Amino acid sequence: MMQWKEEITIDANIEKVWELFADQNIKKIMPKIEEHHLIEKREGEVGAKHQQKYREGKRVETYIVETLAYEDSEIQKNKKIKFVLGKAFEITLTFTLFKIDESQTKFIYEGQNRGVNFVGRAMLKLGSERSNNLVIQEFMQKVRQEAIKS
Repeated sequence: MMQWKEEITIDANIEKVWELFADQNIKKIMPKIEEHHLIEKREGEVGAKHQQKYREGKRVETYIVETLAYEDSEIQKNKKIKFVLGKAFEITLTFTLFKIDESQTKFIYEGQNRGVNFVGRAMLKLGSERSNNLVIQEFMQKVRQEAIKS
């Protein structure tokens, strides 16, 4: 199993950063997602389910993303999701925002990637921690860039 928790400060209002995690904007911060459709409940509701299509090279994976937690207050925002990728990995991601002041937001990105079968566990053991950390940092910088740009 692989786990991480990283944080950065973004020079943007918490509401601007939070907008990036809305359904209609998700492709801005996750450009490899080709489709993102609500299929159960409502956006921002615990138990909501979305069908996503994710492109990795020539391969497109389709999976269901479930919202496990959702909080949208004036000073703190939180969204926790879970999905199974390629029948091999159960991935849980948490995006938390804290309002520092009117123009700064603390962004905490944490997650867990767990192999659900022999193939998934083997691939996680063989995977490079350095490349995984690079993917995490690239995502966080993408969120920062989009928040400052918008």
